[in-house]
Amino acid sequence: MNQQEITSLLQREADAILHIPVNEQYDRAIDLIVERIHHKKGKLVISGMGKAGQIGQNMATTFCSTGTPAIFMHPSEAQHGDLGILQENDLLLLITNSGKTREIIELIDLAKGLYPETPIIVITGNKDSVLAQQADVFLLTGNPKEVCPLDLTPTTSTTVMTVMGDILVVGTMKRIGFTAADYAKRHHGGYLGDKSREISH
Repeated sequence: MNQQEITSLLQREADAILHIPVNEQYDRAIDLIVERIHHKKGKLVISGMGKAGQIGQNMATTFCSTGTPAIFMHPSEAQHGDLGILQENDLLLLITNSGKTREIIELIDLAKGLYPETPIIVITGNKDSVLAQQADVFLLTGNPKEVCPLDLTPTTSTTVMTVMGDILVVGTMKRIGFTAADYAKRHHGGYLGDKSREISH
């Protein structure tokens, strides 16, 4: 791959990020996160299949280190007992590019069967999907074309999902007034632990 091709890929990924639809749904999502986790002392339960699930795992760890208790729940394992992690004041964040992922659709029914009032945030590229319609808050990726030459492998879509997760994390941090001292208490080890302690002193 030559430099021109690499530059073109970077441009396509950057364009996809810049074309993420920005609307009031982000504020509504952050409102739910603050209400359920920080006021009602629940937790953020994130789920997704495949590559979207891997993005969800990253989101969960990032939320945890920035003061919002979160956990990743694999949607298939949820059907084999892991659904038990769900509690009354929790909030579900579901990630699916197609909006048609069977395991995620089934997870909604299972979660509602356990706690009917559980609110749901959905990140998807399909605004007409069943999941988008069932969500309390629906965040659209913009459904970008994948940079994969086959338009199959999740590439651009997962880049966009990662950025959308960052928006939710940063928005929540600002809303709860999260500080470097707070960070240091949760991230003791490594360079970031050292840096956060230096900033907070």
